[in-house]
Amino acid sequence: MSKPSDVFADPEAVSRYAEGPPRLVPGFADLQRMARLLIAERAPQDARVLVVGAGGGLELKVFAESQPGWQFDGIDPSAAMLKLAEGTLGPLVPRVRLHPGYIDVAPEGPFDAATCLLTLHFVAPEERLRTVREIRRRLKPGAPLVVAHLSFPQGEPERALWLSRYASFAISSGVDPASATNARTAIAAQLPILAPEQDEAILRDAGFTDVSLFYTGFTFRGWVAYAAR
Repeated sequence: MSKPSDVFADPEAVSRYAEGPPRLVPGFADLQRMARLLIAERAPQDARVLVVGAGGGLELKVFAESQPGWQFDGIDPSAAMLKLAEGTLGPLVPRVRLHPGYIDVAPEGPFDAATCLLTLHFVAPEERLRTVREIRRRLKPGAPLVVAHLSFPQGEPERALWLSRYASFAISSGVDPASATNARTAIAAQLPILAPEQDEAILRDAGFTDVSLFYTGFTFRGWVAYAAR
């Protein structure tokens, strides 16, 4: 199975990264905006926010532009993607500290909120639980965590149907049909995708309460949950 650092090690892939999410993730811009609004429900104006999987800087830019008082720590295993994030952020960079690596390199906090967008589907279930537990450990009690990633039924024939829908959406967004088919095949073979009920169980087992589904976009789902008090 590929690690996130392997997937985003190719310089050409990194340079084209910003083109991908809007074509592959239904309502990508709105997903980022909803994540920011869910954080703002509870986070103070001077919040410190942990962004897991920050490479590329797309959500960091949206959050920072909308909330001038927030400060950010972003982690990502790909140094090339963090470099891209710096370029994406531009003059907003002074409000962001970027850390190369996985969850263990994240500062201890405590943070007022955290996000993990389009990342956890790269992580095996056991490591996914550990990762979410480590995020929880770094959050203040009651702080929100917003996650979104590939999550759909894993029994057949439902799994194959949802993968076909993933490819169909990509093609309808302008992705070359052969590339979309190859991506579908790679996802099916390499990514440890879980069913939605399994993803929700991981959040609860990691120490989060009030787990709520706020986003469904074909093969992608998103939840908000709160660090247990």
